[in-house]
Amino acid sequence: MGDGARARRLPRAVRERQMLDAAVRSFARHGYRAASMDEIAELAGVSKPLVYLYLNSKEELFTAVIRREAQALLAVVAEAVVDPGAPPDERLWAGLLAFFTYAAEHPDSWTVLNRQARTHGEPFAGEAARMRDEITAFVAGLIGEASREARGGVAITERDVAALAQALVGSAESLAGWANETPGVTAKEAAATLMNFAWSGLGNLMKSERWSPR
Repeated sequence: MGDGARARRLPRAVRERQMLDAAVRSFARHGYRAASMDEIAELAGVSKPLVYLYLNSKEELFTAVIRREAQALLAVVAEAVVDPGAPPDERLWAGLLAFFTYAAEHPDSWTVLNRQARTHGEPFAGEAARMRDEITAFVAGLIGEASREARGGVAITERDVAALAQALVGSAESLAGWANETPGVTAKEAAATLMNFAWSGLGNLMKSERWSPR
C-alpha cells in the first residue's frame, strides 16, 4: 500500500498537527512572507491543495500556528505554578523556569511567537499580544501576593505591580531570545538571572527602599 493511501487514512487532527508542525519550522526559518506553502506541504508530507483545504490560506495557517504555540506556552507555565500553597517567589521561579525551558526546547516556536508574529500586523500581532497579556496578568498576581505577604497586608500600589509585571515579562522575552542565541546559556541560568534581578528589586520596594535620581 502506498504512502498516499496511508496518509489519506490519517485522522484530520493528525494531519492538521503535521501541517502546523511543518509551518512552525518554515515560518521560523524564513519568516511569514518568505515561507512557502509548497515547502510546508512537503515538510508535512501532504499535497499543497490539502493544506489549503484544511487551513484555507497562508494567513489562516500562520494565525493557527501562533494560536497553537501560544496556548502551548501558556499551558506549560500554568502547569508549573499550579500549587497555590507555595510561596509567591517559588511560584514565580517555577513559572520563569518553565518559560525559559520551553523557549529553549522549542526555539522555532519561540521565534514565531516573539519575532514573526509581532512584525506583520493584525491579526498576528493581536494573537501574540493576548498571550503576553495573560502571562503579564499572572505575574502581576504573584507580585501582588508577595507584596501583601511581606507588608502584613499593606501592598505596594497597583501601578507599581502593573509596571513591575510589564518590566519582568519584557525582560523575560528579551532574555529568552538572547539565551537561545548564546552558546552555553541554559534555561535555568537565564531564569535564575532574571529571578535574582527582579526579586531583589521587588524586595527593596516592599521595604519602601526606593532608588531615586539625585
